[in-house]
Amino acid sequence: MQMKNILQTLLLLLVFSQPLMATDMSRDSIDIIKTEADSAYANEDFVRAEELYTILAHQGQSATVYYNLGCTYYRQDNIAKAVLWFERAAQLAPSDEDIRFNLAMARGKTIDRIIPRHEMFFVSVWKTMMHSHSVTQWANMAVAAFVLALLLVAMYVYCSSVPLRKTGFFGAIVALMLCLVFNLLAYNLRNYNRTHTAGIVMEPAVTVRSTPTASGTDLFVIHEGTRVEIRDNSMRDWAEIQIADGKVGWIEKKTYEAI
Repeated sequence: MQMKNILQTLLLLLVFSQPLMATDMSRDSIDIIKTEADSAYANEDFVRAEELYTILAHQGQSATVYYNLGCTYYRQDNIAKAVLWFERAAQLAPSDEDIRFNLAMARGKTIDRIIPRHEMFFVSVWKTMMHSHSVTQWANMAVAAFVLALLLVAMYVYCSSVPLRKTGFFGAIVALMLCLVFNLLAYNLRNYNRTHTAGIVMEPAVTVRSTPTASGTDLFVIHEGTRVEIRDNSMRDWAEIQIADGKVGWIEKKTYEAI
């Protein structure tokens, strides 16, 4: 059985090696690999499932594929990789409950217990709301609210019934306010994604230093699976990072993978 799996994997890599290097796979090819990967995962052949899901992940962004790859790493007790791929899936589908639940489970198995720095209540609520959906989802909701506002305005203009006219008038005001809020959320989230880069620590333990040199003063230690925000990525080998409690320092770029 093991020899059969090896031969199947070699055959898949042989068939799809050219598309991987030249052009995107066809939909049929992707479906074949997806079926093989799902079957391997169901049969608890997680190493093989990891190989196949990785091929799919390199074909384009997919929350489902990223989530499945995260689950595969989680079942292999590779928590850092599991957190990384769950984070990537959450970026594409932040409102998906399964992704959020499994990301929380994976984070719960990391070593570091970092208490986020305190923020004003309304700032925290706004950020939580902003990250609850993707930019596309917020934009779609803004369009839907605007269309609803137009329909309600039409109701106000063309209906002769006083109750319907009142409903149209006040409903249009509410719909336009929602449209404005959804647009602000989409705009702020888009700017946040453009200006903020995060990574997941891959090394068992990483010493954060005061300067971007190995001789810099040791500030604190973080461990694999910890999320870090990248503040300065301009140097070749070092990056300035910040963790959730506000602490800042420098680590080598080879110690983390960008989300």
